[in-house]
Amino acid sequence: MRDHAPRFHPRDAEDWWSWLAAHHDDPEPGVWLIEWRRASGRVPVDYEDLVAAALAHGWIDGTRRTIDDERAEMWFTRRRPGSQWTRLSKERAARVEASGRMTDAGRAVIARAQADGTWSQLDAAEDGVVPDDLAAALAARPGARQHFDGFRPGVRRSILAWIAQAKRPETRAGRIVETADKAAAGIAAHQQ
Repeated sequence: MRDHAPRFHPRDAEDWWSWLAAHHDDPEPGVWLIEWRRASGRVPVDYEDLVAAALAHGWIDGTRRTIDDERAEMWFTRRRPGSQWTRLSKERAARVEASGRMTDAGRAVIARAQADGTWSQLDAAEDGVVPDDLAAALAARPGARQHFDGFRPGVRRSILAWIAQAKRPETRAGRIVETADKAAAGIAAHQQ
């Protein structure tokens, strides 16, 4: 489906803002935004500007892939219900709101996330808080908690977010078992 989605190569950030204003509620699943790669010698649109415009319209960035030596494309789509918000995305959204450029579509997506809990679902993980179920699993395996606590902070947060992002209880339980088992062996789970 993504390969048949429309493509758009904005001249600048304002061109992207205009495209989103006209198309943010189109029935298409999303758009491939084409951008210049630094190796092309051309100036790409600033990533922060691209993301700010997307957030303002209730959209989110996704996969980035290379087209050729000069161009890449990044997938942008409407933020789905249940999509979790990172602290960085919330900070960016606050800056867009403060700038006066947040749209009603963006505000509606934020209000939905605040109402369904996905707005704050990653907060504890980003703060490095180990949930009780993971703490119990680590405590049940000799050396697991010591190894887990010895992982770099970014690795721990990544594991905690991976656990928090589980949609089903059985998925969460499986991720906790995997995390605790690997930690007991001194291995960090979910590190590609």
